[in-house]
Amino acid sequence: MRITLPGKAAGIMASQREQAEKQRARLGVEARSWYRITNAADPDEAEVMIYDEVGGWWGTTADDLINELKGVTSPRMRVRINSPGGSVFEGIAIANALRAHPATVTVQVDAIAASIASVIAMAGDRIEMAPNSMMMIHDASGMAWGNAAEMEEMAELLDLISDNIADAYAQRAGGTREQWRERMKAETWYLPEDAVDNGLADEAVPAPKTGTPTPEPEPEPEMARAWDLAAYGYTGPRAEQPQTEEPLDVTEHVAGAPTLLITMGDLLSDETVAKLRALFTKTTTPEPVAETTPVEPAPEPPVTEPDAEEPAAEDPWADAVAGLIQPKPDSWAATVAHLTNPTSAASSATDAA
Repeated sequence: MRITLPGKAAGIMASQREQAEKQRARLGVEARSWYRITNAADPDEAEVMIYDEVGGWWGTTADDLINELKGVTSPRMRVRINSPGGSVFEGIAIANALRAHPATVTVQVDAIAASIASVIAMAGDRIEMAPNSMMMIHDASGMAWGNAAEMEEMAELLDLISDNIADAYAQRAGGTREQWRERMKAETWYLPEDAVDNGLADEAVPAPKTGTPTPEPEPEPEMARAWDLAAYGYTGPRAEQPQTEEPLDVTEHVAGAPTLLITMGDLLSDETVAKLRALFTKTTTPEPVAETTPVEPAPEPPVTEPDAEEPAAEDPWADAVAGLIQPKPDSWAATVAHLTNPTSAASSATDAA
């Protein structure tokens, strides 16, 4: 008996699937199919989702999927893959069914397309790698039960199957069978950009960029705010007033306010005013100058020593204002003079004794 089995990645998920099936059986939940076909996204594009192992021991055979593909009439088909692989022959049957379908097939690797699932991806007219997805290729592996001849025959069959898979990669990405077998024996994993660089995909779909939100400005601290002087009637700086050379009119006053006008006549006595007026008239009125005939100068008298200083000429202006600058007698000072003059006080005390 010869059975072709998936590689290590599928084996890990196989044990997980077995546990899940036991859990569903215990709860009475029906197992979900390993694929789904919908037209929900776009009426002109059908969506096929392969989100499990492929056929064989763990998945459903390719018959069901191929029968449903016959009912797809949309001009476009998007096959989304998230599978660790599975049965080699089931996978090849699915890949050939996609190649034969009249719709334009776009394969989108959502998370992983490993082992035979990567061969299914090669059937797309266009292959896209979603952000952070991966693709893995390796040699076929399997189990055999029998004698040595059957074991040797099994080894030859596994090499033949691996060569067949290598041809699928070479047909899509270029290169030779031997080159791809070397990569398969090394179990090579490809990131989106690596898959594109090696010809296994057409595009590495960039991750959608989220716009950087503009941070809202923090509330302005209370102490940092400008003092609003409008509340106090402030309307801005006053315009500079033009300067004029006209003298200030002292008679201007606020409307309704009383006006106080004081003249020099109100401060001086009538006698003083009369003297000032007479003096002003005398000094400002020029006296007529009589015509004189030139005479010869008289001989200078002999110089004699003055016996005494002659009195200074009288000054009419000084006489006029003398009454203003001479202090008036202070009756209070005369009353208290005997108290402040010690000589007078002593004389009074002696007279009293």
